[in-house]
This record gives sequence, C-alpha cells and structure tokens, in this order.
Amino acid sequence: MPSNATPLSQRTPQLGVGQLLEGLRPSFRFAEVSFDTYIPDPAHPSQEKAVTALREFSATVGATQTGGGFLGKLFGRAPARPKAPAGIYLDGGFGVGKTHLLASLYHSVEGQRAFGTFVEYTNLVGALSFRRTVDVLSDYALVCIDEFELDDPGDTVLMSRLMRELADAGVKLAATSNTLPGSLGEGRFAAADFQREIQVLSDQFSVVKVDGEDYRHRGLPEAPAPLGSEEIEDFAAKQYPEARIAVDDFDALSKHITGVHPSRYRQLVTDMDVLVLKDVETIEAQALALRFVVLADRLYDQDIKIVASGKPFDQLFTEEMMSGGYMKKYHRTVSRLTALARAGQMGEVAL
Repeated sequence: MPSNATPLSQRTPQLGVGQLLEGLRPSFRFAEVSFDTYIPDPAHPSQEKAVTALREFSATVGATQTGGGFLGKLFGRAPARPKAPAGIYLDGGFGVGKTHLLASLYHSVEGQRAFGTFVEYTNLVGALSFRRTVDVLSDYALVCIDEFELDDPGDTVLMSRLMRELADAGVKLAATSNTLPGSLGEGRFAAADFQREIQVLSDQFSVVKVDGEDYRHRGLPEAPAPLGSEEIEDFAAKQYPEARIAVDDFDALSKHITGVHPSRYRQLVTDMDVLVLKDVETIEAQALALRFVVLADRLYDQDIKIVASGKPFDQLFTEEMMSGGYMKKYHRTVSRLTALARAGQMGEVAL
C-alpha cells in the first residue's frame, strides 16, 4: 500500500545556514554524472572540446593565486593577472548537456564547492543577506551557477556583484544559461550577453561553445488531460502502490508557499515520490507565479511524479505572463510540470 506523505501545505521546513548551503549541490538527476558519462555527439566536435576544456579548468580549482584580492589591494600591489581563468562559461542552446557538464565539473573537484541555479543563489542572498553570503562562499574553491538569467535587472546586478567579490577572494566560478523550448523565436542567451552583464569580470571568463541539436523548435510537450478531482487519489494509489504520496489542494498549496522562503523549497519537497494536486487553477498574481516557478524546479529536480485535476499545466499562467518579461521562466515551468504530469499520469520518463 502507498504511504501517506505529509501534504506540502502542512510542511514548514526550518533551516540553518549549514542546511541551506548543504542544498547547493547537483540535484537527484545529476547526482552521479561525470565527464565520462557525458557522451559527445561526433557530429558536433565542440562537445568533445567542451569536455576537454572543463577537465583542464577543474585542474585549476583550488590552485593558490597570489598578488590579488583584498590583501593585495591593501598593500598597494596590483593584482597579478591569473594564469588560469577565474571562471568558465558554457555557451550553448537548450538540450546540449550543459547542466550535465557543469555537474561533472562539480563532482571532479575536491574541497568546498557549491552548485545551484541562478534563482537558488538569489534566494540564498535573500535568506542570509548579501554580505553573509559573500563571507560564507568566499571560503569555497568552486561556485557553479546553472541557468544564469537576464530577465530581472536587479537580480542580474546582484549576481554580477556576488561573482565579482567571490572572484576577488580567489573562488573559481562556472556558469551556464538556458533558452527554453517554445521561447517564441528568441535567440539563445549568448556569451556576449553574459559578458556584458558581468562587466569587469568578463575578461576573466573563458567562453566554451557547446553546439548541438537545438530542441526549441519542438515547442512544449502536450499536457495530459487532467483527471477528475474525485478519482485522482485512487488513481495514484493504484498506479503507485509502494510510493510515498502527498495530497494537496492547489489553493491551499498556493497560499502556503507565499509564506515559505523559496530557499526552503528543496526541503519542502523531500520524503515524497508522488504529488497529487487537486483543482489546479490559472495563477493571476505575478508574485505567486514566480514562487511556483521555484517550486516546479525543485519538484523536477527530485523527479516527483504529479497526478493532477483541474486545469492542465499549459494553462497554469495567464497569456500575458507567457509572453511577458518572465516568459522564459514560465515556459520552463510549464514544460517541467507537464513532463512530471505525463510521467505521473501516462508513465513516461520525465526528461
């Protein structure tokens, strides 16, 4: 028989600094990847070159740099130009394995290192304060930032400043970005955009191209037809007799996550295998929509199947949201929730 997991709307994770930082690691999907498990496409030689470049970069992580940073400035010495780049940026389209490569870099080095999405780092700053975040991460050998975003100018400036201060402290940096399927013809987030936004750090980053098939032309996967609210619990119990199933009303969950800091969402979705979500509605408020983006990412990270009633996930956000300034976030969320719903209701593997 399935076990009843605590509904998400009744969970209030309380985390200390150590637990927040412990969460900055590759998700379940990338917990055991390596450079050896990345299979380059012979039709795109840049993929093999990217593996080589990242292997070489990993060898520089933890290497002592002299003459720079705070002490160098304090004693009037010009910082020595590093022999190896302070950072590396993977420039490529959607679906070419950039996250796999970034996680492989994380796993290939020793010592303290962090791996998180752009949103997770901005949420960490919100939970700890900017200065506390800098102080803590300055002791790390490597900080990996997946899915660097440009849609919020304030957050972009925040991350640029964070990266600059970490680089000054000798921390190695690695970043990727993603353009999503169904992005309505927008060009991918390219190296020129990244270098422009990080400004004074741009000449310290090595740009690595990762070419490959661009899956954007496929658009979003079709959302499965929602089940009836009266049948979804029985459906989930029959389909997943050994699973830990959490049952939540969409309205109750929506109200609950507005009071839980997004930095705690990773812990919010632990100890469960399937989420039964009743009576999904279109989200009208931008603040709630952005929180749902983070929640969806954490559900996707943990590969939690979804069985839902109400509106299909391709109607989760308003048309204005899907074509507005945060459209990339919302397209990613719809794609990921739809994949989890197809896995939960149709038995597909959520890719």
